[in-house]
Amino acid sequence: MPVLPPLPADRWDDKARFAFAGLLPRERQNPEGAGTALATLARHPDLTKAFIGFSVHLLYRSTLPARLRELAILRVAYRRDCLYELTHHRELGREVGLSEDEIASAQRGEAVDDFEQKLLAAVDELDETSRLSERTWVALGERLDERQQMDLVFTIGGYTMMAMAFNTFGIELEQER
Repeated sequence: MPVLPPLPADRWDDKARFAFAGLLPRERQNPEGAGTALATLARHPDLTKAFIGFSVHLLYRSTLPARLRELAILRVAYRRDCLYELTHHRELGREVGLSEDEIASAQRGEAVDDFEQKLLAAVDELDETSRLSERTWVALGERLDERQQMDLVFTIGGYTMMAMAFNTFGIELEQER
């Protein structure tokens, strides 16, 4: 049983729906369309509105190439043992062209590509020390510009925070319909 289950449909008021306005398609601004994670966050509409805006940037507006973003998120999800993130980002990883082998390797912190290996190591370093060394920052700068590097740090931190929240709240996977 989740510590914080999704907000029941009969408790969704205008404020809960408004938390998603302009950030999610209209068909997802309800208890059924939001999914278990967002329906749980609807319990705190003000926080949700702020959080979703940040999350939309990380997922859809980031300067970080989608492939690298998904590799980083998969590594975070694995390190944080967040089944919800792992499941959803395996699918998103496949959508951006990651193979099943690349997804499994990323979870282990391994990559065939030298730069992608540096990126996965950066996830581990940031998670372990809460900072990137100058050496790692320079290595990432070989292929990422300053904004992409900033988006990477915030992606790692944002998804680490999300995993902590999702694991604490007990957010479960959506049931197949």
